[in-house]
Amino acid sequence: MAVSIRLRREGAKNRPYYKVVVADSRSPRDGKFIELIGTYDPKKPDHNSTLKLDRIDHWISQGAQPSDTVRSLIKKNKTQAASAPPEVAAPLAADDESNVTVEPAAVVESAAPAAVAEESPAAAEAPATSSPLPE
Repeated sequence: MAVSIRLRREGAKNRPYYKVVVADSRSPRDGKFIELIGTYDPKKPDHNSTLKLDRIDHWISQGAQPSDTVRSLIKKNKTQAASAPPEVAAPLAADDESNVTVEPAAVVESAAPAAVAEESPAAAEAPATSSPLPE
């Protein structure tokens, strides 16, 4: 089976929107596909596509042939991923616990109520007993 990575047209008339799919080359353009691996919006300026580069590499290693447009989208996304600053790439690595940081303000806020409660337990109870109940 000859597999291709190509665009599947979505959207309304004069408002195109494409999904990047892996499909049998014999199936129709908007027909059955194997896997959805990205999107492309030609009307949007700048960063107008999202691709799962790991899945694209997998399918290309299996012999899938990308179309000319998809090939250019892959190239553009790989250069954007390589030039992305580390701050943007850090949240994507959720498994790596070395990137986890705790903001000092959050530590101060969470520690302050505990310190007040430990200093005077009677003070913590006083507001509950001194508040008048409506009768």
